[in-house]
Amino acid sequence: MFNRDTWREIFATIGKNKLRTFLSGFTVALGILIFITLYGMGNGLINTFDQFFSQDATNVIYVFPGRTSLPYKGYKSNRTIEFDNTDLADIKTNFPMFLEHISPIIRRSALAKYKQESNTYTTFGVDWGQQFAEKTVIMKGRYLNHRDIEEKTRNAVIGRLVEIDLFGAENALGKYIDLGGSVFKVIGVFQDEGGDNEERQIFIPYTTRQLIEKNTDEVDQLVVQFKPELGYTGAMALESNLRRFLKDKKYIHPDDRNAFFIRNVTDNLKQNQEFAGALQLIVTVVAFGTIIAGIIGISNIMVYVVKERTKEIGIRKAIGATPKTVISTILLESVFITTISGFIGMLIGIGLLRSLGDNLADDYFITNPYISIGVAVFATVLLIVFGAVAGYVPARRAARIKPIVALRDE
Repeated sequence: MFNRDTWREIFATIGKNKLRTFLSGFTVALGILIFITLYGMGNGLINTFDQFFSQDATNVIYVFPGRTSLPYKGYKSNRTIEFDNTDLADIKTNFPMFLEHISPIIRRSALAKYKQESNTYTTFGVDWGQQFAEKTVIMKGRYLNHRDIEEKTRNAVIGRLVEIDLFGAENALGKYIDLGGSVFKVIGVFQDEGGDNEERQIFIPYTTRQLIEKNTDEVDQLVVQFKPELGYTGAMALESNLRRFLKDKKYIHPDDRNAFFIRNVTDNLKQNQEFAGALQLIVTVVAFGTIIAGIIGISNIMVYVVKERTKEIGIRKAIGATPKTVISTILLESVFITTISGFIGMLIGIGLLRSLGDNLADDYFITNPYISIGVAVFATVLLIVFGAVAGYVPARRAARIKPIVALRDE
């Protein structure tokens, strides 16, 4: 294998057939390049799903009110379902072993003013536990606490961009803002990975919001955060039990699907992961298809090469070359070209994925496409192995040709 004369012959053959060598190498490099690019894009799609769900906690169930579509127990259809503080208390009482936190949400739009600056923001009346569902990161001060909820304080936690809009370079902590005609003290500034919209929000105690709105006890939606150890199966069971409990309490027909809506983040995450996994599998199959196409291309080229060199092989056998020598020479040439081209294609593919970064995130939902070095090397070695097989088959056939027959070949 390491015979100097053999390698001189291989390089001489490559030098004499530059176009053929280039086409062989190009086929291999292109196959690996396409495989790595497609596989990396599939991973980028999975990254997008993971990033989307990582912005908020995944052990959360959101419950939204709706309208009944079926009559039940004397109640007519098309009845508006409303949630209130008793629903919070009843869920805490009936599901204590499963819950970490439960928070209502009362969403309103309000004009916020500070000195000469003003802007309209979305405000959320929430409980202190909403911080964990939203994964809110406090930059300054603190979040709402039990005292704020119980005493209905006029404290507010504002987003990072709210502080920039209203206060500029001034520190917002301890300052007072006019929020929809009510004065609130800024006790905290938060940041959120969800982006600009998330950081232009304001959180206040839901009890304070209810007090402002004529001391009502109504809430817009419920946010139920359950213990992570429940897992997917436990989350689905809790959703089913919660649905049944609310239907019984609100006198809703068991088959009514429109009275309220439940969004189970764990279920959504699992479905999207399965979808992304299926896409990745499809992409991987297509990518391996390009490798197979490359193998077929190599095989065809090697068949042509052996056919072209039939007379040369006959002369070599006539002057004493053994079948083993003929096979090893052709095989080494095939493996050499395949190896060099394969690793060139691999390096170009990895470099291309790294250069893309987040450039495809906005238009194609592909975030940081990548491929592990192990997978890239495995695919390249696989192509090299099959390249060797593709070279061995015609080489073995050539080695069996009798010298007199080979010399007559035109």
